[in-house]
Amino acid sequence: MPDIFDGSKKKPSLTSAESIQLDKISEADDSVEDFDLNPFDSKNTSDVTQPTAIRDVDDYSEVMRRETSSNNSLKSFVAKPTEIFFDSQHSQEKVLLLLRRHPVTQVGWIITAIFLAILPFLFSAVGLLQFLPSNYQFAATIGWYLLIIGFSLESFLSWFYNVYITTDERIIDVDFYNLLYKNISAAKIDNIEDITTEAGGVLASVFNFGTVKIQTAGSVTEFDFEDVPQPAKVTAFLNEMLLEEEREQLENRTN
Repeated sequence: MPDIFDGSKKKPSLTSAESIQLDKISEADDSVEDFDLNPFDSKNTSDVTQPTAIRDVDDYSEVMRRETSSNNSLKSFVAKPTEIFFDSQHSQEKVLLLLRRHPVTQVGWIITAIFLAILPFLFSAVGLLQFLPSNYQFAATIGWYLLIIGFSLESFLSWFYNVYITTDERIIDVDFYNLLYKNISAAKIDNIEDITTEAGGVLASVFNFGTVKIQTAGSVTEFDFEDVPQPAKVTAFLNEMLLEEEREQLENRTN
């Protein structure tokens, strides 16, 4: 029986007709190899729509161009914060402006806390607590100051965590009610329909604070940035954000 794996035998020679046919097959194979079957080759991407480049806020905002970056989280007007983040922030989302109520609006509870703190001294001066034993007087004084500390801490946290945030994508209103409950509302910049500023009273005029009302087309139709510093500047910046959003949408359509 002949061995088909025997390499000692010579291969049969090809006739001239068979050789010509093999040459034609080889030329056809070469033409197939030269044909580019990849429609995503980098050479053919000239017609692919490129995404619109995202500009820095200083490139389109005259308001932010005049502000310096800050990482002071205790301020009521923080432009371009460097170390401020929030829970629902996206990975590429940048915080551009953080607002709180103007500090002058917190004077009421500060004065109240100071008055309550000196009240035991007034009682002691007029002898209103002399009928109590000394141990009871000491315990009552300690309990009183613990209540004052609790009141002051709650008032401060309410001011500190009630914030209004503007990012390059959204506006966010954080309503902090207590340590166990808070409400966060957000709307995209392109959903903003109207922005108005309200400021009234002597204090608001002297210290330059007011309320910025924002009408949106989202699920939350109205955002109120209450008693924020420099409301006219905040309104101007939000209008610049709207113009930038319209520019990006227009470029995406033309591309």
